[in-house]
Amino acid sequence: MNFTKTTEQDSNYNHLDKMNINELLTNINNEDKTVAEAVEKAIPNIENLVTPAVSKLRDGGRLFYIGAGTSGRLGILDASECPPTFGVPFDLVIGLIAGGDIAIRKAVENAEDSKTQGWKDLQDYNISDKDVVVGIAASGTTPYVISALEKCNEKGIITGCITCNDASPLALTAKYPIVVVVGPEFVTGSSRMKAGTAQKMVLNMITTTIMIQLGKVKGNKMVDMQLSNNKLVDRGHKMLMKELNIERPIAETLIKKYGNVRNAINNYLLEKE
Repeated sequence: MNFTKTTEQDSNYNHLDKMNINELLTNINNEDKTVAEAVEKAIPNIENLVTPAVSKLRDGGRLFYIGAGTSGRLGILDASECPPTFGVPFDLVIGLIAGGDIAIRKAVENAEDSKTQGWKDLQDYNISDKDVVVGIAASGTTPYVISALEKCNEKGIITGCITCNDASPLALTAKYPIVVVVGPEFVTGSSRMKAGTAQKMVLNMITTTIMIQLGKVKGNKMVDMQLSNNKLVDRGHKMLMKELNIERPIAETLIKKYGNVRNAINNYLLEKE
């Protein structure tokens, strides 16, 4: 298959090793400025994926991210932040990486080349057509990811992808492809840079939008967040003080009594009726 893999094209900059520190930082930043514009162009396709994903999760389905290397790690990062941020179960958004959990910290050689392991990893979670699977691969050519999505398509499971190469095998496999063409990397082929930034932005957009649609945000506040440290407890107190127009001691009492911001608001209002 012939397609232009822009993520592998030569950097727009030569002689990086001759640049001073300020030149390196400035030029990296200049490249990064183009990423948000590339993501903006993909918003219609992001919407195409998020719309059915919201319906599936409302009906009891789950969202899976599957990737290798940097892409896999970004999916796991986004998935792992949903429970503390939105108070959802840990098995609602699940990130899988080629090579298993050890690959989060240390590269596992050849793991991404398997054409069977991706589907096996999904089967460990009893994947079904109630779920949504999003493959993440900057190159769009990772066998571990593509083969998993192919199997999902066979089973009637909704598939999406986040890739940075147009007309790549992954983009052609996913039912709802998201392609963010960021162009050549500052360091040739280093897709942990612009491509990784683009993927992180899209992942943020997907889960944040889904969670808001599922009612996990009130106004602009994370009312279902887990109050797992002093900073978040303090944030919860401030939310209550502003939302209910109450003093801190009352907010502190409500949090202790009801456990989170949403429960505190609802019960306080009920008591006032």
